[in-house]
Amino acid sequence: MSYYQQHPQAFPQIYLSELQGQILACPYFAVNNLNRDFVGTKGFSIAFRRSHLAEVEQQFPYLKLYLNRVLQPECNAFYLNPLLLSLGSRVDPHIDRSLRSYCETIAPPVVVSVLYVKVPSSLEGGELVLRSHKRQVGQIRPQPNTLLFFQGDLTHSVNPVTSPDTRLSLVCEQYSLDDDQLSEIPELRLESRAIKTEKGKKLKKR
Repeated sequence: MSYYQQHPQAFPQIYLSELQGQILACPYFAVNNLNRDFVGTKGFSIAFRRSHLAEVEQQFPYLKLYLNRVLQPECNAFYLNPLLLSLGSRVDPHIDRSLRSYCETIAPPVVVSVLYVKVPSSLEGGELVLRSHKRQVGQIRPQPNTLLFFQGDLTHSVNPVTSPDTRLSLVCEQYSLDDDQLSEIPELRLESRAIKTEKGKKLKKR
């Protein structure tokens, strides 16, 4: 991969519409549980190991098509989150390492995948900016139903949204961990400000 790749018209439109509706209606969807780099955003997060992918798909069946398409075979741990930005929202520069709250020695993900679920044509701002060692290597204006993959070690940010629109994406950080690191990652855990626990909710098998 040369920094990033884009795949337009990634999914059937009917699936994209269902995905948007299910995410926005999810009871866990709330003010974001992510760190302070995510200003004025909403969402929830799911941390899981590949061994528990089937359980994620059972409990969130609308994610199955996305996960089947994007998960990379060399990766064994994942951090998935819908991300909604609206007027005034932004994401400050950072390198993804969301599983570090469970394993302090973790390296950045191998790759990050982003599906742009909803992007109004009137949206102003909201571009994804990618940097490698402080050098800008991409500025991507989101397009609906475009699937983006970028290197997990890139610093990235999202420009402020300056129009009264909402921009919804589905993001998955994908990690390749050794056995010791993997043992510290939850098999399956939901993180949401709608859940009053310290690190989230351990989802039960059905």
